[in-house]
Amino acid sequence: MIIPVILAGGSGTRLWPLSRQHYPKQLLKLFGNYTMLQQTILRLSGLPELLSPIVVCNQEHRFMVAEQMQELGIADAKIILEPVGRNTAPALALAAMYAQEVEQSPTLLVLSADHMIRDVAAFQTAVDVAVRASRAGHLVTFGVTPTHPETGYGYIKTQAHNGQGDYLPVQQFVEKPDFITAQSYLAAGCYFWNSGMFVFQADIFLQELAVQTPDVVVTAEQAKTWATRDLDFIRVDRESFAAAPNISIDYALMEKSANVVCVPLDAGWSDVGDWKSYWELSDKDSAGNSFIGDSLDVGSTNTLVFSQDKLVATLGVDNLMIINTPDAVMVAHKSQAQQVKSLIGKIEKLKRTEHLQHREIYRPWGCYDVVDNGERYQVNRIRVKPGGSLSLQLHHHRAEHWIVVKGTALVQRGEDTMLLSENESTYIPVGVQHRLSNPGKIPLEIVEVQSGPYLEQDDVIRFEDSYGRS
Repeated sequence: MIIPVILAGGSGTRLWPLSRQHYPKQLLKLFGNYTMLQQTILRLSGLPELLSPIVVCNQEHRFMVAEQMQELGIADAKIILEPVGRNTAPALALAAMYAQEVEQSPTLLVLSADHMIRDVAAFQTAVDVAVRASRAGHLVTFGVTPTHPETGYGYIKTQAHNGQGDYLPVQQFVEKPDFITAQSYLAAGCYFWNSGMFVFQADIFLQELAVQTPDVVVTAEQAKTWATRDLDFIRVDRESFAAAPNISIDYALMEKSANVVCVPLDAGWSDVGDWKSYWELSDKDSAGNSFIGDSLDVGSTNTLVFSQDKLVATLGVDNLMIINTPDAVMVAHKSQAQQVKSLIGKIEKLKRTEHLQHREIYRPWGCYDVVDNGERYQVNRIRVKPGGSLSLQLHHHRAEHWIVVKGTALVQRGEDTMLLSENESTYIPVGVQHRLSNPGKIPLEIVEVQSGPYLEQDDVIRFEDSYGRS
């Protein structure tokens, strides 16, 4: 049987300001009505012998990942939470160990949650070849057939292509090249882009990894031994996992093993690694422009505009990327697409927060948007999912006014419990325990006005919480 292992721990910094640390690109709807993570799962539909996936993600993203799985009707996915980032080798070691609890020697199909693949049929054909190669005892990687001399990817050198669409022995993994070297790779015909996707038998993978980089396996075993269950999540032991080498599976195993083969993949693959890649994948007008959201243009060429909340007007510009979100706007030349992460460094140095989260903050019960704030006040728009409930809490420094604008609110305020309908409101004094819940079948929306001398999130004292938060 085949168990998909979805690596969903990346941060996607080069897609800032849309992608943020607390809401990275794999959880975003960049193309169509499904997120990148959901599209990764959906493109597996129709493959034979497929079991429920294992998803490895940052613990801060756990509720969003679980919700997106549930939206696809997947209720039994194993979601492994990484307490700290340790790259792909420790994550895959853990996933393989948990996969062996499902079946003694399953086939693992390892995928990144933030890739785009346009030709699903060609992808599934390549998966079939890779599964066959893995069951012959090989460690399999997918090598994307290059279309141009790309300097942003690592490459895989194979034996000469036999033209049969079969798997090829890997001779060498090579780092990201300069442009001249990339041109020579393209001309040679035996180099492929390193996709970061793999297929192997769980037992063979762990055995070879134990030989090549034993510390990864030892620390993963320890992290699993002391793991705990938290609602639908697997929390591995933080101390053990933090002791694991911070190393990719390429360095830990694939580059060292003599048992690696490559399956060529020509399926419209992209890692959507920056806004230039996004522009290349997007629909364009006759002048090469891609406009997403509210935009107006006269005379621009080869330009990307992505706007979430307001009109963006362009006039006679060329080769620009203009990304507008409610709290940040980025304007850059497409030649600088790989340098966006340098802006993140500046934001961090200035101790700002725009790299961490959007103005709209997601919580397991729903989300809230900071509509306005000033000295001693803040206005939030709060959405609570059907059946969702905020924690029972109090604040020492702020009072809150709640006005229901949609749905029905169940409010606990001190010893009182009340139902509020649209256009009804209530007041929560300083120091009074309170809780907001949605007992209805439609989303609850309220406007909250906070007032007081201190309005930060650390003035939240929780007494009960449905989601296991402290």
